[in-house]
Amino acid sequence: MTGIGSTGSGSPLRVALIGYGLAGSVFHAPLIAATEGLTLDTVVTSNPERQAQARAEFGDGLRFAASADDLWARADELDLVVIASPNKTHVALATAALKAGLPVVVDKPIAGTAAEARELAALADERGLLLSVFQNRRWDNDFRTLQKLVADGELGDVWRFESRFERWRPQPKGGWRESGDPEEIGGLLYDLGSHVVDQALVLFGPARTVYAESDVRRPGAEADDDTFIAITHEGGVRSHLYVSATTAQLGPRFRALGSAAGYVKYGLDPQEAALRDGKRPATEDSWGEELECMWGRVGSGESPLTGGGNPVKTLPGDYPAYYAAVAEALRGTGDNPVSAYEAAAALDVLEAARRSARDGVTVVV
Repeated sequence: MTGIGSTGSGSPLRVALIGYGLAGSVFHAPLIAATEGLTLDTVVTSNPERQAQARAEFGDGLRFAASADDLWARADELDLVVIASPNKTHVALATAALKAGLPVVVDKPIAGTAAEARELAALADERGLLLSVFQNRRWDNDFRTLQKLVADGELGDVWRFESRFERWRPQPKGGWRESGDPEEIGGLLYDLGSHVVDQALVLFGPARTVYAESDVRRPGAEADDDTFIAITHEGGVRSHLYVSATTAQLGPRFRALGSAAGYVKYGLDPQEAALRDGKRPATEDSWGEELECMWGRVGSGESPLTGGGNPVKTLPGDYPAYYAAVAEALRGTGDNPVSAYEAAAALDVLEAARRSARDGVTVVV
């Protein structure tokens, strides 16, 4: 078993993955397998079809467990547990893993409340174990590009930031992600909202106030499917964040407006689509890169849709960097890429947004 910085640079770190649905099969398993110094040892799923799918990609040496409890009995054979199961299970599973002496990665959202996230963080600190949150969209190509533009001062002082994660899905797909049961922690606020809020806080710092509007638009839908969040950051930047499944015409993914220039970027990072199509970082020379026609533009006074501003090459997306950083943190040669305390700060905003939308008020965070 490994704590923070307690593992040498010898054998690969053995990873157990809990859950092999969308998150586990599309994101976590391929990225773990692609990371030098990590090996996918065990997948927790009792579904025979998912077992066959995992074995076909990762080989006959892959082990399976019917339940997470099977892992705790052999915790000394593992170095990291990754939790990619439904949201409502995250807290209980992370708590059990930490108490078994195992470092943990949890898919977002780490918990339903900021208080629960901080309790988990305190437990990890008490045990001297890594607890990290999979906020993969910090490594999106557009976010990496905007982050560099802001850091280099290309936009001047940023005054307003718009971020949209919009889809056109007029028919609900069903399942726990769209359930109206509060225990499921479903809906777009906690799904896509976890990403856009985290990105805004990374870019522009802590939130001071939050205002939100949240609706259930589609017939038969149970959870929010069209939500807007306005954050006023302590530094004065205003972030306007949109997450929606009901957008018939998609807006720009990012629009950042500053005292010197603005940046406008359309389209989504290509990594999720590549992973869904079975492409893997280790076999793709141009992983995370996008076509020049998709690059964003920086300028002032003119619309990028009519050729205004200058095209800016989009930095490659780099989801593999997350697990590479986790491996370094476990070996004591790097920092936790996304701490539970950072995730708790984002949950503070999500909870404030839920209250704001319910009560029609602006909430001080």
